[in-house]
Amino acid sequence: MSIHKEVKKVTTHTLLKMKANGEKIAMLTAYDFSFAKIFDAAGIDVLLVGDSAGNVIAGYETTVPVTLEQIIYHAQCVVRGVNRSLVVVDMPFGTYQSNSDIALASAIRIMKETGGHSIKMEGGEEIIESVKKIVSAGIPVMGHLGLTPQSIYKFGTYNVRAKEEEEADKLRNDIKLLEQAGCFAVVQYLNMGEQIDTAIKQYVTDVKNNDFPNESESY
Repeated sequence: MSIHKEVKKVTTHTLLKMKANGEKIAMLTAYDFSFAKIFDAAGIDVLLVGDSAGNVIAGYETTVPVTLEQIIYHAQCVVRGVNRSLVVVDMPFGTYQSNSDIALASAIRIMKETGGHSIKMEGGEEIIESVKKIVSAGIPVMGHLGLTPQSIYKFGTYNVRAKEEEEADKLRNDIKLLEQAGCFAVVQYLNMGEQIDTAIKQYVTDVKNNDFPNESESY
């Protein structure tokens, strides 16, 4: 029996059961009420309120300028459109890196003011104390390793990390540390921009070739 099809409300426990059952977990990013409502109705298991809103919505060059207030606003919008999906909210750059007390205060604000279900943090060994403190407070944490956009100035590129053996070893070690610290999941970054670009180009081609709208797409 598919857990995905049976569950009426996705929780962190649901995701663990799906993982144990060998089921794939569907996750998309959303920044507003309208898309959140569409994605939720379509059966997406997890919605991430990403700080990539800084790039996609605000037009920033990086995610670094995104503030706690801005991510809270977007998360509030997304939560209003959700009935089933688990909502994960990004912790913006500067809201958790300096010390674990600031990290906990930021996570508490997100949870209290948005109604979201968990938070996401970039990094491994360097943020473990913050992860432990937040998890101890009862807040679910999703880890984020690999391509970490908040570290753009450190690496100087958005290329996927851990292609070299030394970085791969650190990645594996960081995953174990995050798991031991209590993270319920760890994500790798997916570049949706390329997929969206492909879809839009296909749409333009269909329109120009008179393939869209066809009879089944007309009213």
